Amino acid sequence: MNRLFLSVALSLLTASAWAADPVVNTATSEIGFSAKQMGVSMQGRFKQWSAQMRFDPKKPEAGQVGFSIQTASASFGAKETDAELPKPEWFGVARFPTATFQSSAIRGLGGGKFEVRGQLSVKGNVKDIVVPVALSQAGGATTATGSFTIKRLDFKIGEGEWADTSMVANDVVVNFKLAISGMAPL
Repeated sequence: MNRLFLSVALSLLTASAWAADPVVNTATSEIGFSAKQMGVSMQGRFKQWSAQMRFDPKKPEAGQVGFSIQTASASFGAKETDAELPKPEWFGVARFPTATFQSSAIRGLGGGKFEVRGQLSVKGNVKDIVVPVALSQAGGATTATGSFTIKRLDFKIGEGEWADTSMVANDVVVNFKLAISGMAPL
């Protein structure tokens, strides 16, 4: 009977450890992007997205990170521009309502810095990317920040007449600032 109790107790402890994975607070976090249109920088953001994380900064190689972004939530904050983004030439929201990122490897670089490798999928186009991430902690809260550049045409964002990079630059910088609770100390 004691062995059965010990086995059940260990199972419950293991299950509760998974439940204690870090949680990203999407209400106080941001995933943004910037691009240049006719040489003018435009700042946008995604308003709806979710993140899943299993990560211990002391064992980054065992970690996993995933994001699911609602492409219809992309916004530059201008009514006319925002009305264009869901169209097939841009995000093709009717056919591709979500963009995703799934990590394949995480490597610690020291000093709260990490390199997250994974696959980004937008409009059915999948590319391997490397995302640099910096973690800082204060008062039990963790903040993850970083940015990386993608080529929008690799993902067929801005097709047809919008494929002209003299109108809209091919480089898009994706930046993020994530508020995370429940992460182990650095």
